[in-house]
Amino acid sequence: MSAPTTDDQARRRNEEIVRPEKPFARFRWVVTITLLVLWFGTTSTVDIELSGLAQLPERIVTYLGLMYGPPDLSVLGQAVEEMVISLGMAWIGTMIAAACSFPLGFLAAQNLSKRPTVFVARQVLNFFRAVPEIIFLILFIPIFGLQPMAVAVALGISSIGTIGKLTAEVIEGIDPGPLEAADASGGGRLQRIRWSVIPQVMPEVIALWLYRFEINIRNSAVAGAVGAGGIGTLLVRQIGQVRDFAGAGTSLAVMILITLLVDTASGRLRRRIIRGPTRSVDIGAEEPDGGHSGDGGAPAKNPIAPI
Repeated sequence: MSAPTTDDQARRRNEEIVRPEKPFARFRWVVTITLLVLWFGTTSTVDIELSGLAQLPERIVTYLGLMYGPPDLSVLGQAVEEMVISLGMAWIGTMIAAACSFPLGFLAAQNLSKRPTVFVARQVLNFFRAVPEIIFLILFIPIFGLQPMAVAVALGISSIGTIGKLTAEVIEGIDPGPLEAADASGGGRLQRIRWSVIPQVMPEVIALWLYRFEINIRNSAVAGAVGAGGIGTLLVRQIGQVRDFAGAGTSLAVMILITLLVDTASGRLRRRIIRGPTRSVDIGAEEPDGGHSGDGGAPAKNPIAPI
């Protein structure tokens, strides 16, 4: 009697295997039903008219036609002036956030501080991140009045949480080698931070400050809509009060153009800070004595030159 072939054995194994039935996609159905319930529940709670969503494209086209017809150049100077005020509010707010978040970032870093200190510092940062800018603005309006300073301080206090958290993460990712060298040489806590931590983290921390400045430029326009100054106040007055849509289109174009210019410059500066100076090496450069150095010939030229 001949032994069963390999094909026969494979066929028998396939016959013995009982393939299970396709499982019911319970998770998918649960997620779908939950999303539908949330959709209908929220629309009924906030009283959203679905018919208004259908008319939205037509209204957008209508108002864009009113705003970007013949430009109103008479408001160009005022728009630029108000945008400069918004830039000033964003810059002051970013500096306030940088000064306050920098020490908090060190306290919230697990590789530098003890666990109770880290917990307290992170909860403080969480508080600043949890409260929106508009809430801080409402709190500071009675102190400073409807002035740009109220917006600047509100933006600064609100930015502490985000910058501080990201600063702590940058500190936790440093190379521990310089810290070990500082410990071996007998350096104290402040010396370890000054000579081992700050040189490593400052490029990325400064890049974070610049990135937050870009965000605060847009937030200053929104916060200024309450009447505290800046381009947001001008846009609200043009659209909501005098109904000057042509002037609002000019102001909006100025805001977008200046914001794009600042974002582009800030982005290039951030990349330059993180990467460091760019240098090129002239591989084909030869020494004056035919490539031999140290034998009494003229000193070789430095082949590394900055771009």
